Amino acid sequence: MTLHSALQNAVRWGIIQRNPADAVDPPKAQKTEMQTWDECEMRRFLVATKESVYYPIFYLALFTGLRRSELLALRWQDVDSLYCQLYVSRSMHHLKTGEIVFRQPKSAQGNRTVALSPSTLEILRAYREKQEAEAVLLGKSVTDNELVFCHPGGSPLLSGTISHAWDKAIRRAGLRVIRLHDARHTHASYMLKQGIHPKVVQERLGHSSIQVTLDTYSHVAPGIQEKAAARLDDIFKTTWRDDPVETVG
Repeated sequence: MTLHSALQNAVRWGIIQRNPADAVDPPKAQKTEMQTWDECEMRRFLVATKESVYYPIFYLALFTGLRRSELLALRWQDVDSLYCQLYVSRSMHHLKTGEIVFRQPKSAQGNRTVALSPSTLEILRAYREKQEAEAVLLGKSVTDNELVFCHPGGSPLLSGTISHAWDKAIRRAGLRVIRLHDARHTHASYMLKQGIHPKVVQERLGHSSIQVTLDTYSHVAPGIQEKAAARLDDIFKTTWRDDPVETVG
């Protein structure tokens, strides 16, 4: 795709007459198998990691659906306690050179507002109080420009460290292994199974379109359809009982 794009620019600039990459049959993308937890597994994991220093970031991963890079880039100014929501406006990346960079979302949908559940906001409040107490011992204070998830001195957490801690916590809890990124899929699948409109799920995840959401979580569709059919039947029965149709004799 990168080569095709470069050659297409060459065609546009008149350097070559045609794009030779047009004649290539690209390989089909191999999708990584998606694994998700059910409500029981989520609860067991959170109970098992309650005392972990990474508990707040694990909790947010499951309850917001944010990507790992987005979680690590959050600042306290991105958390709105008054309106119980957080703002996603960037992501953190650890380059092979060792450099840590913060980047803007690739699409407009990546910049988004994610509503927080009361329990999630309570987790963040308690975490900030703990962070402020640790900062006092170091002779500093926690400002709104500070990263939410960081080392006591304020330096960023590395993405690999978080993923390793996640895997280790799962093994200790004796749960079915899923990737940290699958916490995002777990969040989306759970919301869809609860009857939340796919448009809401799309906005929370920052997908470029609702079609991406529907295609990604098509495996959840059968359960959604069954619930919808059962609900329609319940509504019809209620309507029938309250306003029966008169039969013509």
